[in-house]
Amino acid sequence: MLTDRQRKLAAGQLRDAERAGRPIAPLTEEFSGLGADDAYEIQLLNIRERIRAGATVTGHKVGLSSEVMQRMMGVDEPDYGHLLDDMELHPGTPVPLARYCAPRIEVEVGFVLGDDLPGEDCTVDDVLAATERVVPALELIDSRIRDWRITLPDTVADNASSAGYAVGEGRDPRELDLKAVDAVLHRGTERITEGRSDAVLGDPTLAVAWLARTVARFGVPLRKGHLVLPGSCTRAVDVAPGATFTADFTGLGPVSLSFV
Repeated sequence: MLTDRQRKLAAGQLRDAERAGRPIAPLTEEFSGLGADDAYEIQLLNIRERIRAGATVTGHKVGLSSEVMQRMMGVDEPDYGHLLDDMELHPGTPVPLARYCAPRIEVEVGFVLGDDLPGEDCTVDDVLAATERVVPALELIDSRIRDWRITLPDTVADNASSAGYAVGEGRDPRELDLKAVDAVLHRGTERITEGRSDAVLGDPTLAVAWLARTVARFGVPLRKGHLVLPGSCTRAVDVAPGATFTADFTGLGPVSLSFV
């Protein structure tokens, strides 16, 4: 376990790296013994700092929700990060890439909550009952750790590598088979990757229920109006200036982002 001083120092390094757009060496190389609990506390230090500066929590994201990514990171469960209002991106408004370090884009079926979720006992049925609509979503991920050389504690401390998000209109989740939503990502007219919603733990609803139970341990609630991004249906794709990405989902429709 790290000391409080070490946690604050690590949080400050990540905060400075994000503000300057200059990534740093892995925290695990500097802070021996950095574990997942330390990393979540470091993440919360920076989230609280951003809230004090005027940001608002608008939801949460789940990462490492596919078996492939979990094997790659040597873990047996996902991780999570916070979504804030200053991270929201808008289709039709080009995103300046100069503010990021090494951005990538992911394709997700997002859940917009119409009611608060229970905490430690949250089930899939609770998630379905509380979800107002599911939405087509693009998540912009970024690493403040140089060259994406991340271990689990590195990415957790770095807000699960979250950087931005955009969503479309969506529909009632009871109108869809949430385990069988196909998604295709185009860059311009080029089809570059595809996937299906069951790539996320076999059912993205499971990821939302896991998240509600997990964040409850840290006193973090999932509230009415929050957006939950349960994990990507596809591989992450590098982003470059001039690119326009469009994800199209069966039953949900498209969502797009352009970058400059």
